[in-house]
Amino acid sequence: MILPRTPSFRLDGRRALVTGAGRGIGLALAAALADAGAAVTLVARTGDEVEAGAAAIREAGRQATATTLDVADLDAVADFFAERPAFHILVNNAGTNRPKPMQDVTRDDYDAVLGLNLRSAFFVAQGCVQRMLADGVRGSLIHLGSQMGHVGGVDRSLYCASKWGLEGMSKGFALDLAAHSIRSNTIAPTFIETPLTRPYFEDAAFKA
Repeated sequence: MILPRTPSFRLDGRRALVTGAGRGIGLALAAALADAGAAVTLVARTGDEVEAGAAAIREAGRQATATTLDVADLDAVADFFAERPAFHILVNNAGTNRPKPMQDVTRDDYDAVLGLNLRSAFFVAQGCVQRMLADGVRGSLIHLGSQMGHVGGVDRSLYCASKWGLEGMSKGFALDLAAHSIRSNTIAPTFIETPLTRPYFEDAAFKA
């Protein structure tokens, strides 16, 4: 009997960019892409963390570089893409959360969460795609959504709004870019223990 086999997942010769790659899910995704053969660029505001992450990937025999980049600074984002050849893969992972009841949300909270989770994600993707089109590169945009992009949550009105918006954004991108052989998809994890979510896992009531 000949058993069916899944295609091999290799990314040799591909360039990948992961935002928010200094820790948690972003660092794990960067390591996974590097394991599959991609040359990965890790970016985050925390330069020490992405440098350490890239160094660890290189020590494992993979390809990785690091750049300090605040993706909320759209001028810096534009400069970043202008200075580099196109990436084949973008992982739009940078994000934040400020949990509180909707009646207590401030304008600063709104700007911080929607600004990073949605505005920055849009323009990072746009900058990546513009360079892909200019260089004739086909590829994939991967956006880190959340289960909160499909449901509601207590004290999560801002976060839910940003992740529901990300889902719609990705679907719109997919339609705009299909003719250029550029895909756009989201990954929507539930709670995964990272430095951002660790306080929840330390709360016995939450775990119950």
